[in-house]
Amino acid sequence: MTASLIPGEAVEIGAGVRRLLAPNAGPMTGPGTNTYLVGNADVAVIDPGPPIDKHIKAIEHAGEGRIRWILVTHTHPDHSPAAAKLAARTGAELLGQPPPQGKLQDQTFVPDRILADGDELSSDEFCLQAVHTPGHASNHVCYRHKALSWLFTGDHIMNGSTVVIDPPDGDMKDYLESLEKLKSLTLKALAPGHGHVMDNPMDAVDWLINHRLKRESKLVTCLAEHPDLSVNQLVTFVYDDVSVGLHRLARRSLHAHLLKLQKENRADLNDDLWHLTRRNSDSNEPGNL
Repeated sequence: MTASLIPGEAVEIGAGVRRLLAPNAGPMTGPGTNTYLVGNADVAVIDPGPPIDKHIKAIEHAGEGRIRWILVTHTHPDHSPAAAKLAARTGAELLGQPPPQGKLQDQTFVPDRILADGDELSSDEFCLQAVHTPGHASNHVCYRHKALSWLFTGDHIMNGSTVVIDPPDGDMKDYLESLEKLKSLTLKALAPGHGHVMDNPMDAVDWLINHRLKRESKLVTCLAEHPDLSVNQLVTFVYDDVSVGLHRLARRSLHAHLLKLQKENRADLNDDLWHLTRRNSDSNEPGNL
């Protein structure tokens, strides 16, 4: 039976793992941000979420004075801003990667320990391994619970929705490569930053890769048929299967796809209008990616 997503309730979802939903439901956050508490004698908090006082108090209450570490997957405003406040109240060590510059980054997050790819946090009860997964954010890190073979995915993978890749910090090429990277891991479940636990990790990864590449193929075909269009014009073709009300968000990921093609010398920009490079415009196989 799937545990309910109810803000303020710490629910055990696996051996030594509890989920506490933040009260910040919305179009970008779904039911809200998942905060995870790992361990019992010594507790690690993953993604304390937004700086909502009652949520921070709920984390403290669930931690029962045993919170030793606070890890963040990335520094977007729905994942990390509570970290500094929670650390000040508990004395816990802050772990993760520092925020890049940008208006959507939480500059209050200053890690006591910077976690690089492969670094581990170990206690007598668990070992969490950092898996650097740039794409949604350049400083994005997933955390693999080695005993459970679970991956806490932050916004790298969400349940029920695809994530927005928003340049300049978001990078579609990095995102796809980070998804491919997960195939080398032995995983039994994904614990996302939003939504329920997913027990089909590789199916979810394959679906996301295929979805993004199909969208990219559609973009290449569109550029072949309609050269010299702006992002605003392209979105109506490439995302014609998506509600117009979502096109504002879709433009961000579309821009990320275009920048990926530009990095690969497959598309270019001139006076804010995009076109395929000559090598690609002469090809009869625009979908051969």
